[in-house]
Amino acid sequence: MKIVVLCGGLSNERDVSISTGTGVAKALRARGHAVALIDLFLGWSKPFDSADEVFAAGGELGTSEIGELSPDLDAVRAMREDAECIVGANVLALCKAADFTFLALHGEEGENGKVQALLDLHGIRYTGSGYLGSAIAMNKGLTKALLRSSGISVPDGITLTRGAVPYGNVGFPCVVKPCSGGSSVGTSIVWDESEYLAALELAFRYEEQVIVETYIKARELTVGVMDGAAMPVIEIIPKTGFYDYKNKYQSGATEEICPAPIGEAMTARVQEMAQRVTAALMIDAYCRCDILWDTQRDELFCLEANTLPGMTPTSLIPQMAAAQGMDYGELCEKIIEVSRKKYQ
Repeated sequence: MKIVVLCGGLSNERDVSISTGTGVAKALRARGHAVALIDLFLGWSKPFDSADEVFAAGGELGTSEIGELSPDLDAVRAMREDAECIVGANVLALCKAADFTFLALHGEEGENGKVQALLDLHGIRYTGSGYLGSAIAMNKGLTKALLRSSGISVPDGITLTRGAVPYGNVGFPCVVKPCSGGSSVGTSIVWDESEYLAALELAFRYEEQVIVETYIKARELTVGVMDGAAMPVIEIIPKTGFYDYKNKYQSGATEEICPAPIGEAMTARVQEMAQRVTAALMIDAYCRCDILWDTQRDELFCLEANTLPGMTPTSLIPQMAAAQGMDYGELCEKIIEVSRKKYQ
């Protein structure tokens, strides 16, 4: 097949996306596909007479390493004169020329349904969930409301809007995070009033709305759902601090145990919750659900669902697939296979 792997863009998870895209493109090429790796924002500016030339050239995006801090998006915007549009030169034309588009995008513009809706309007077939499930799952406030109405437990919390002061709180300790962010960018665990305003200021740098949740001391679990079937559960144990941007993507910063040592009964409970979350949020194809297990009360709480989970060297979905005997290249093709069902 001719496949566009779309990554990068203007998201705080841009570096993560490029790492995902680079890995996916390499794996699909190794399996015999003609792959064009394209940055959503920068596009393909090199001249070409036909799309086949681009698929033959393939394309590389430089380093795919992920730093300890999220990228400088102002510097990225400065790389294009017409920075108002998030879609770069020739992106739609090349996606139309492809048999399928693999979305290796993460966060904001890319995972929030806008790109999915644009591709739908142009008749372009792509991996992952449709625009509706993507938009719902990206908004943590809406996600919590829908899950709660479906009888799925979520942490107690409130949604705050910038400028709507005085800002309330849910007591301490609590978690403060952007409403639609990813990779824990702008997230803080707050232990007292003195830390609270600073945490709000940090979160409001990224979005107009912020979620404040009751902090739950629990074991951190995550599980993928592929075509309605739950994958093996992983337990996440950061070596220091919490599972923030640095601990997610720096090799060796976090211990990830797959399958999680939680017993068969709890594994089944976690997997069943993830399947219910996927259905409630109208997510297609595949996703990854993050779940807390409060062992003192023996309760599960869903934190969020990721509709385009990472495929980097440290990412979790590839680890789950490996536990099922599926290598990285097979996983990439499986994602395309289950995503094609949207169009049947």
